[in-house]
Amino acid sequence: MPTYNPRAISITRQESISLIPISIEIVEGNPNLASLLGWHLQQIGYSVFQAMSCQQAKLVFQKQQPSLVILSTDLPDGDGVELCRWLYKQRSSLIFVISSRTNESDIVDGLKAGADDYLSKPFGMQEFLARVEALTRRLRTSAPPACLDYGMLKIDLVQRQVRLKGSAIDLTPQEFSLLYVLAQSEGMALSRAELLQRAWPDEINNPRTVDTHVLSLRKKLEVDPQQPNLIQTVRNIGYRFNPEALARSPLRPNTQNTPNLNNSNSSNSDRTPQFTAPPSRSFAKY
Repeated sequence: MPTYNPRAISITRQESISLIPISIEIVEGNPNLASLLGWHLQQIGYSVFQAMSCQQAKLVFQKQQPSLVILSTDLPDGDGVELCRWLYKQRSSLIFVISSRTNESDIVDGLKAGADDYLSKPFGMQEFLARVEALTRRLRTSAPPACLDYGMLKIDLVQRQVRLKGSAIDLTPQEFSLLYVLAQSEGMALSRAELLQRAWPDEINNPRTVDTHVLSLRKKLEVDPQQPNLIQTVRNIGYRFNPEALARSPLRPNTQNTPNLNNSNSSNSDRTPQFTAPPSRSFAKY
């Protein structure tokens, strides 16, 4: 039986990675400016989503998991710098702050809060697009894998599907997020609080909910959920993902939970509306 390096996460469907548009979330309280920026970004191939408040921004972020967040500090329900700190803690997206705050101290605060770039309003569209391109160039040169491949277990990050020994496993969105967070931690034990924050930030408040979802995952992935090998309990800490179990353990899929792939993850099928309307006119400064 072949063995698998627990740290050797392979990239599959490499050809499709370059075809997947980089997703951008625009968080801007001015709907006219948001639409204008979104339209220009869509014209050059980006997938764009919009949020107009801190609360909406977090919901869109959790659902869409954008590669880049363009964040205005001028929001109706909170401070954009605080939202920047929250986004930075997620450690999954680049952050580009656009702001009417032009003092040096404001710029320093934004960068310290986690922004990868900072642009003061008003700004020219060419400079804005050039800065976006410079940021997304990092994503293209270090594109994340489309699939975490552990041999008999494959976690498809694009379709949000899991296959075990070739059979599809029907996971809820919460279960998928939890499995992904555990898998990408590369065997490191994570506390319930850490799992809660990384898998469902601001969505579930009770750390013990993690136990419920871990139990559900074990029922779907382990031969004996009472003696788990893949998702292990680490005493006084939390849980860890043990990919070595995939090489030696007779894991098997729960065939009763195998979904119709054409209808799987239906709860994730709703999409945040994208920008489609072009601007009525162009401006030199925004």
